[in-house]
Amino acid sequence: MSFFGINCIKKKHHEEERHLRANDRGFNLTFQYATNAIKTSKYNIITFLPLNLFEQFQRIANAYFLFLLILQLIPEISSLAWYTTVGPLVLVLSVTAAKDAIDDINRSKTDKQVNNRKVMVLVNGKLEGEKWMNVQVGDIIKLENNQFVTADLLLLSSSEPLSLVYIETAELDGETNLKVKQALSITGDMGDDISKLSSFNGEIQCEPPNNRLDKFTGTLVFKEQKYSLDNEKILLRGCTLRNTEWCYGLVIFAGPETKLMQNSGKTSFKRTNIDRLMNVLVLWIFGFLAFMCVILAIGNGIWEYQDGFYFQVFLPWPSSIPNASFSAFLTFWSYVIILNTVVPISLYVSVEIIRLGNSFYIDWDRKMYYPRCDMPAQARTTTLNEELGQIKYIFSDKTGTLTQNIMMFNKCSINGKSYGDVFDFTGNRLEITDYTDRVDFSFNPLADPKFVFHDHSLVEAVKLGDPEVETFFRLLSLCHTVMPEEKEEGLLLYQAQSPDEGALVTAARNFGFVFVSRTPETITVVEMGETKCYELQAILDFNNVRKRMSVIVRNADGKLTLYCKGADTIIYERLHPDCKKLMDVTTEHLNEFAGEGLRTLVLAYKDLDDSYFSSWKVRHHEAITSLENREEKLDELYEEIETNMKLLGATAIEDKLQDGVPQTIEQLSKADIRIWVLTGDKQETAENIGYSCSLLREEMNEVFIINSNSLQDVKKDLRDARRKMKPESAPDEEDEVIIENICGNQKCKVVPEETIDGDYGLLINGHSLTVYDEWFITFYNLVYTSLPVLGMSLFDQDINDHWSMEYPQLYGPGQHDIYFNKRVFMKCLLHSIYSSLVLFFIPYGAMCDTVRDDGMDIADYQSFALLAQTCLLVTVSIQMGLDTAYWTAVNHFFIWGSLAVYFAITFTMYSNGIYLMLPAYFPFIGTARNTLNQPSAWFTIVLTTILCVLPVVAYRFIKTELQPTVGDKVKRKVDKMERVPPPRPSRARIRRSSSRRSGYAFSHVQGYGELITSGRYLRKRTGGRLATFSPRGKEANKQIVDATQTYRMFRENDNQNS
Repeated sequence: MSFFGINCIKKKHHEEERHLRANDRGFNLTFQYATNAIKTSKYNIITFLPLNLFEQFQRIANAYFLFLLILQLIPEISSLAWYTTVGPLVLVLSVTAAKDAIDDINRSKTDKQVNNRKVMVLVNGKLEGEKWMNVQVGDIIKLENNQFVTADLLLLSSSEPLSLVYIETAELDGETNLKVKQALSITGDMGDDISKLSSFNGEIQCEPPNNRLDKFTGTLVFKEQKYSLDNEKILLRGCTLRNTEWCYGLVIFAGPETKLMQNSGKTSFKRTNIDRLMNVLVLWIFGFLAFMCVILAIGNGIWEYQDGFYFQVFLPWPSSIPNASFSAFLTFWSYVIILNTVVPISLYVSVEIIRLGNSFYIDWDRKMYYPRCDMPAQARTTTLNEELGQIKYIFSDKTGTLTQNIMMFNKCSINGKSYGDVFDFTGNRLEITDYTDRVDFSFNPLADPKFVFHDHSLVEAVKLGDPEVETFFRLLSLCHTVMPEEKEEGLLLYQAQSPDEGALVTAARNFGFVFVSRTPETITVVEMGETKCYELQAILDFNNVRKRMSVIVRNADGKLTLYCKGADTIIYERLHPDCKKLMDVTTEHLNEFAGEGLRTLVLAYKDLDDSYFSSWKVRHHEAITSLENREEKLDELYEEIETNMKLLGATAIEDKLQDGVPQTIEQLSKADIRIWVLTGDKQETAENIGYSCSLLREEMNEVFIINSNSLQDVKKDLRDARRKMKPESAPDEEDEVIIENICGNQKCKVVPEETIDGDYGLLINGHSLTVYDEWFITFYNLVYTSLPVLGMSLFDQDINDHWSMEYPQLYGPGQHDIYFNKRVFMKCLLHSIYSSLVLFFIPYGAMCDTVRDDGMDIADYQSFALLAQTCLLVTVSIQMGLDTAYWTAVNHFFIWGSLAVYFAITFTMYSNGIYLMLPAYFPFIGTARNTLNQPSAWFTIVLTTILCVLPVVAYRFIKTELQPTVGDKVKRKVDKMERVPPPRPSRARIRRSSSRRSGYAFSHVQGYGELITSGRYLRKRTGGRLATFSPRGKEANKQIVDATQTYRMFRENDNQNS
C-alpha cells in the first residue's frame, strides 16, 4: 500500500447494487468489496521507474535527447561522444525523479498515518481496537466525540436523545456549522447494548459507490421489516463527530469506495503554464534546428557533388557512402547531434530545482506561520509553485475562509434606542478596541465568561427592569431551536444548529435571561435569578420563503404570547400600524448596522386571545396531520397568526473575519487580482460581508447585483451592467476574460544563459567537427553555468518584501506575461544569434595569422576552441552579474566560483598527466597554458565580452529612460527612500453610514421546530442531565461555555493534535 509496497487493491466488476449483511464478514467477502485502506500515492517500488520515466518522456526535450542518444550510437553519423548526451539527460531525469519520489513518499506517509488510525470494532461480541485499514464492509464500529468518521456508515445508535448525532463536515464542504443526523428508531433502541448490537443481522441493499455527497438511497431489512434509508442516516468519511459522546455505525462503503475518495479522483501528472509554454518554445527550437540542419546538409551535398567527389584521391569516401546525396543525408543527422545544445534541456532541471527551492521558502516563511494552531505554511507539491506568481482570479469560500464562523452579539436596537456603541464624556463615539472597558456580568452567576460587550447602558436597563428590554431578551431566550445539555454539573452546553442562534441565546443568557432546559411541551428560563417555566404551544418553523420563525408560549399567569424574529422586510409587512414611528427609527439603526457589515434580525411579539388561539390550534393540528398540501395549509395558518405584531427592536451579529482579511483583500485588489467569494448566505448577508472584508468599498460608484435564474437572464444582466460601466462599448461586445501566464524574474533570466551557447561545426569530408571541446560541451550546463543560474533564481530580488507589500502593482507584470512570453523568447534568440556570431568571429579573427611572443604559430584548432569557449564562459558570467539585482555571498560564490572551477578543470584536463593516462579522451595537451599565457588572448576575451554585453546594457538603459516599467518606477522610488524604513501596510476601520439593509442573515434549516415539538426529539437519557440545570453560583462561572465557543475549542485542539 505504500511507496515501497505493492498495490493490493483489486479491480472488480461494475457494481449495479450493493448488498451487505451486518456482522457477517463471510457473506460480505463474497462480493469482494474494497477494504478501508486508501492509497493516494501514484507509485510503488515496482512501478516507480517505468511510470515516472513514461511521464518524464512526455516532455519533448527529454524525448528528443533520448532520440539523440540513439543517434549517437550509430558510428556513421555520430560526431560527439555518447557521454555528452547521457550526462545531462541522466541528471535531468534523476533530479525530476527524486522530486517526484519525495512528493509521492509524503503522500504515502499521509496514507500510512490515516490507514493506521485506531477505531473500536465489534468483533465476536466484544469491542476491539482495530486499524482503519482493516475495517471491512458490514463491520459495526464505535465512534467517540471528536473522532473522524472511519468510513461511510449507516448510523445505528448514539448517546444523544432519539439517536441524534452532531457532525462537522468541514473536510467535505468547508462548513463548520454542525449538522444533525438521526438513526432509525428500530436501531436506535439498541443504544450501546453490545449484545443487541452483536446480534444485529440487518441486510442492506443500496446504491453502488458514487460521488454524490448529498444523496443516498437504500433499504434496511431487519426482523422481516423493510425500512427506507436516506442521506440523513448516513455518516460520511471525512466528517468529525462533535458534541456526541459516542455512536455506533454500520460500514456501507469503505476505503476507495467512500464518497470522499470517489470525489478525490486519481492523482494526475500536473503541468504548469510554464511547462506548456516551454514545450511550445522547444517545438519552435526543433523547427529552427531542423531548418539549420537541412541547410547544412544541402550545403554538404552540393560541396561533395562539385568538389568532394574529385577530392577522393586524397580523402576517399567511406565504403558506406555511395554518393553525395547519401552523404548529405548522414550529415543532416550528424548536425542534429552537433547542434543538440540548441535545445535547452538543462532549463528543465533548473526549473525543477527552483521549484523545490521555492517550496522550502514557503515552508520556512515565518510570516505565514499561524501560532495559535502551531501551523506553518506547507507546500504540498513542488510542481505548481511558480503559478503563485500568475494568479489573476481568486475564488474563495466565505465560511471558515474569510470568516471564522464565530458569531458575536455586537449591537442591538430596543424600543428605538441603539445599544452597543461607546461614547466619551463629550458624546463622541469611540472606536472599540481590545482595551475598551468591558461590561461586568458578575451579577449573573450563569453568565458566559467568554461573552464580551462594552455598552454599560444596556446592563443598567436590564437591572432597572425596563419592560421593553426584558421582553427583548425574553424573546431571544425563547424563540429558537437550541438544545441545552449539562454533561457535567455546572457546565451548561448549547448545541446550536447555527452559530447565529448560539450567539443570540448566549447574549440573552449573559443579560440575565438564561435558557436552561426544554421538553416537547415546556421551555425553562432563569430570568434575573428567578426560574420560570413556559408552556410551548407551537413552533412556527423557519424556511427560505418565510425568512422568519416564531414560537407561541404561555407563561405561569396563563398569558399567551407569540414571539417572532426574522428579516426586516418580512417582519415590517406584519407589524401593527401603530409601530410606524418606531419602525422608522429602527430602520435607521438597521441601516447603520448593515453598513458595518453586521448580520441583522428584527424582533416582534404579539399577545394572543385564548379563544382565537384554541380554534387556530385545532386548525393547525388538522394541517400538520394532512397528507395533501400540508406545507401550503401551514403557510396559510402562519400568515394568519403572524399579523399586527408589535415591534421590539433588532439584533446585530458580527460574523468575525479572519485576522487580516480586509488588508489582504485590499492588497490583492491593488495587485489587480479579481476576487470571487462563494457563499450560501442570503444576498444581503453576502453584500454585508463584502463590505466588511473590503471586497466592496464605499468609493465604488455602483454595485451591480445580478439576481437571475437562467443563463440568458444572467447574460442580459451582465451586459446591462457592462453598458452602464462602459457606455462606449458595443452592444454585443463580449467581455474578454484572459487567464495569463507568468514567469518570475528568475525564470526569464534563465533563457538567455541557456540559449547563448551555440555550437558550430566544421565540415571535413562529410564528417563534422565541433568548435568546442567535447568535455566542455558536457560540463557547460552541468558544472559551469548551472549554479549561477540557480543562485540568481533562488536569491535574487528586485526589492525587499516590505516594499513589495507597499507597491502591490509590482504583481501586475506577471499577470500579463511581461517576463516570459514568446516575444521575450524571440528577443533572447536574436541576442543569442548575435552573441554566437561575436563569440565565433572575434576569436577567429584574433587567432588567424597570429604568432606567439616567441614567433611560433598559434592558429591551431585546439587553441581557437579554448579561446572561444573561454570567451563564452566569461561573457555568460558577466551577463549573469549584470542581471543580478540583489547580491549575496551565495551569488558571489556561485558566479565567480564557477568561473574559477572552469579554469581549474581546463588546466587539469589539458595537462600532460591526464593525457598520458587517457590520450584518446583528452587530446588537448598543453593547450591551456600555451594559449592563455598570451596577452592577445586576454585582450580578445575582454573585447568579445564587451561586444556581447554592450547591446544589452544600452537597450536596458534606453528602455528604462524612455519606457520605464512599473518595476523601474518603484525601484527609483525605493532608491530615493532607501534610508527611510518602509511603512507598514495598514487600513483603518471605516465606519460607514449606508442605506443598505441586511435581510434575514440567519444560517438556519427548516424542520427543527417539528422535531422538537414531536415529543420524539427529547427523551430521558441515562447518565445525562438534559431537562434540568443545577448552577453552582459563581464557582461555576469559569466552566460555563456556549456551543459556539465549545466548537471553536474543539477545532483548535484538533489542529494542535494533528
